[in-house]
Formats: sequence, structure tokens, C-alpha cells
Amino acid sequence: MDHLPIITFIGPGVMAEAMISGLIRQAVADAGQIRASGPHNDRVTDLQARYGLAPFTDNAAAVADADVVVLSVKPQRLDKVLTALQGKISPNALVLSIVAGAPILTLQTGLQHPHLVRAMPNTPAQIGEGITVWTAAASVSEEQRELARKILGALGEQIFVEEESYLDMATAVSGSGPAYIFLFLEAMIDAGVHLGLPRRIAEQMVVQTLKGSVDYYQKNKLHPATMRNQVTSPGGTSAAALYYLEKAGFRTAISRAIWAAYERSVELGQKTASAAAARSPERNSD
Repeated sequence: MDHLPIITFIGPGVMAEAMISGLIRQAVADAGQIRASGPHNDRVTDLQARYGLAPFTDNAAAVADADVVVLSVKPQRLDKVLTALQGKISPNALVLSIVAGAPILTLQTGLQHPHLVRAMPNTPAQIGEGITVWTAAASVSEEQRELARKILGALGEQIFVEEESYLDMATAVSGSGPAYIFLFLEAMIDAGVHLGLPRRIAEQMVVQTLKGSVDYYQKNKLHPATMRNQVTSPGGTSAAALYYLEKAGFRTAISRAIWAAYERSVELGQKTASAAAARSPERNSD
């Protein structure tokens, strides 16, 4: 593609805004060639004021002549959106979906459009520090794949996978992952306050401890168990704390939480697939 792409976002939520910000920051797209469409005019005009993009409340009008259409709606709204966009997207356009649980085949059927990329970013994309796992339909050209890499690379790191089933797993591990981290962060800060620390000091201590620990891990590249053992003296404070965490089922709780998120992602995919099958022309003609 010789020109900067026209990119339309269907669903102007938090993740869409993160992507818009990253695309402009990394010069992947020009603000004047980005469109955001949603049901509430105040939201899209707010994005217009902040980024200089084109606001829409008509999805079909927003996708006209777009090179890339990003589906960034809630899973519960997807069926209605697919119905409204069916046959409206340019034949050579790339559709990039970040809708949790929505399979490529369901999107292709619902839109009557073959060129689909399915991706799962996470919220640190808002500051260019996200991780996105993505895959592509067989009909997606190498040029379109490269465009997808540039778009997703503007959000942070990106990992291409051949198996679409990995997307539901990525949803559970990295897509929902920040929520687990924030809960742990909150719990540690509150524990510090319970001990008697001022909240601002507890917050500073916990945030830097988490950040420093991750940086230390990335620098040393040792197994997490090895690094944990390095800071756990026999009979010491860390050993006492870790004993309690294991006794309370901390490791099992994390594993079960991620499994629950995975099951929910699969369930959402099954619901969207069922809805697509119910409205397919082949079924309706029977």
C-alpha cells in the first residue's frame, strides 16, 4: 500500500482509543484518515476533539472505502453490528477484530467478507506497552498481514500464531491479565495500609517492587522458581509469607481464575457463532 491507510473503528471504547493513540504516535496512520463510529455522538466527537479523527454514528457510512475496519465492540453487541455491516465493507479491505471470543469464521459469515484478522490486545496498549496475540484467515494477503503487524505493533509487542484456538487462551492470560495484576497491586497496597503505612508510601513501595521485580526477571532470564528461591531465606519472612500463600491456595486460585476466563471466552465465541448461524441465508431458506 503506497498511501497511509484509511482506518475505521467500529466501537469507540477504551481499547479503540488506545489503538488510535498508538497509530498516530507511531505514524502508522494520519489522524485525518482515521474514523471512529459509535451510537453516542458525544463520545465520537470527544475523540475528534482529542485526536482530529472523523466522527460517525452510522457504521455503514464509516466503513465506506476504508482500507482497514477494526471491530472493537463489546461481544454482546457484535451480532447487531455484523448485520448492519453485512456486504458494506470494500472487497479488498482488511477487517481486524479485537472482539473477545468471536471466531474468524463467524465474522466472515456475518460480514460476508473473507479478509479477517483476529487479535487480542490488552490495556497497557494505551501507553505502547501492550502485548497482542493475533492470527489471520488464509485469505489475508502478505501485504495485509504486514499492515496488521504495523497496526498491532503500535500498541507494543505482537505475537502471530497459526492456531486460532490460542486466541481464547491469550484472552484469559494476557487480555484479562492486567485485571489480575491490578487486583494483586490493590491487595498489597491495602495490606501495607493495614500494617500502618501511609497509603501514598505503601503505593510507591508496591508499584516499584512489582516494576523492579519484572525488570529484574527480564534482565536475568532465570526460571521464576529460581528467582523466588533466591529471595527466600530458610525460616525468614519471605518463607513465612510464601507458606501462607501456598496454604491458602494462591497458585491454584490464579490457575482457576485464568481457566474461568478461558471458558468464558470460548462461551462467548459459541454464542456469536450460534447467532450467526441463526441468521445465515442458508438456514433461513430451509
